[in-house]
Amino acid sequence: SAWPAGPPESKVGDFAGAFAAAPVQFDATYTTPDQTHAMMEPHASTAAWKGDQLTVWTSNQMIAWSVGDMAKTLGIPKKNVRLVSPFIGGGFGGKLFVRADAVLAALGARMVKRPVKVALQRPLMINNTTHRPATIQRIRIGATRDGRITAIAHEGWNGNLPDGSAETAVNQTRLLYAGANRLTTTRLAVLDLPEGNALRAPGEAPGMMALEIAMDEMAEKLGMDPVEFRIVNDTQVDPEKPGRPFSQRQLVQCLRTGAERFGWNKRNARPGQVREGQWLVGMGVAAGFRNNLLTKSGARVRLDNRGIVTVETDMTDIGTGSYTIIAQTAAEMMGVSLSKVFVRLGDSNFPVSAGSGGQWGANNSTSGVYAACVKLREAVAKKAGMPAGEAVFADGTIRAGERVVPLAEVAGTEGLAAEDSIEYGDLDKKYQQSTFAAHFVEVAVDAHTGETRVRRMLAVCAAGRILNPTSARSQVIGAMTMGVGAALMEELAVDKRRGFFVNHDLAGYEVPV
Repeated sequence: SAWPAGPPESKVGDFAGAFAAAPVQFDATYTTPDQTHAMMEPHASTAAWKGDQLTVWTSNQMIAWSVGDMAKTLGIPKKNVRLVSPFIGGGFGGKLFVRADAVLAALGARMVKRPVKVALQRPLMINNTTHRPATIQRIRIGATRDGRITAIAHEGWNGNLPDGSAETAVNQTRLLYAGANRLTTTRLAVLDLPEGNALRAPGEAPGMMALEIAMDEMAEKLGMDPVEFRIVNDTQVDPEKPGRPFSQRQLVQCLRTGAERFGWNKRNARPGQVREGQWLVGMGVAAGFRNNLLTKSGARVRLDNRGIVTVETDMTDIGTGSYTIIAQTAAEMMGVSLSKVFVRLGDSNFPVSAGSGGQWGANNSTSGVYAACVKLREAVAKKAGMPAGEAVFADGTIRAGERVVPLAEVAGTEGLAAEDSIEYGDLDKKYQQSTFAAHFVEVAVDAHTGETRVRRMLAVCAAGRILNPTSARSQVIGAMTMGVGAALMEELAVDKRRGFFVNHDLAGYEVPV
């Protein structure tokens, strides 16, 4: 799995003693169901052999991973595998790894000595790829009467195939709130169901659901406002490693800004007291959290005699706007307009980048492009006879002092190219890097039928430097929508006799899009 759950058990202090001694105690167990990615585009691949060289055209989020998996599965060297995936029609974690369509296409093409295409029908997608496994989660919180957490425990159980991975549902509890005495455990049972793996923020999605409900219920027990309860227990350092501060942590600002904009002060804390005819109306709040995973990323950048900059990297675009932000990065670095940048993605012949998954795409892939552009700038300056440290790249030119030369002229007929990568060292060791948010929702429930209507939603997010506000906003809206689906609609029904998901199409598995 791409999602290490960390140690199966993590302890800080004496949880049992602190919980037993806590003036206010809370203990509850929550469950989440099996869920599926339900992307619009099916898993499909076309494979062709040329001698011992295999090319697979597919839809895949992580190019380098999948090249390795194909090579290992087929028993051939990695250098003999080329994987091409310039566009992805939805992935959500379901296309992180090589699946049956790619392997079968490659085997079939080798047998019949001609290109072969394999596409999975919708029922095969749900029962023959990965899904988010069901979880059982127990959360215990001990606090002082003024609401300061003294003990917190989060235990998670899920099932998977033999040697499968645990759902990382307890990971955010290791980092999100203060508390001197802590316990998190992850347990895995062997179940004969399709493989469980990454789906739409693996771990945090089901884990935050349980943790944030527990925080709400504890706030009610304490007689505290749920927003204030979270703020009181904010921490600016890793609770398990107090010597490691967060690089930036703006959860409190997200909560306060969101509460003000949403009109949280108008909330009636007593359930069932706000009615509009037959509708019961209530407000809810939850924190958002996701770790920033850092990985080595590279790119190749070329400059030609037309002044066009071409970027090549095996980064992928699953609809998040990778093409756009990579073009922006190269345009800014080389001092050219966006119309002068051409981006090529998703080909294993290109330098290895981060790939799309785990919220690591933008910061890692654009950093690799930045590094390659720095190297290209140095090559341009050297050829132009200008000191790299003083050269200014703007309006398609390089300038130093009074001398200005068009980039196209410097590139010449042969052009210039540079390749480089970037990886993180001390920054990742010294600081805990995470992204935070506050979500506010107004919901109406029909008192007679139980029909639920989500009337208003607000997300306030602190995600560092936003490279493209338009695409970032779209991602947040998409995530909010998927959160509604996970909470209210999405559930795989299990045939326990056969280890089979029964509602294996978009008629039976409902998504709110």
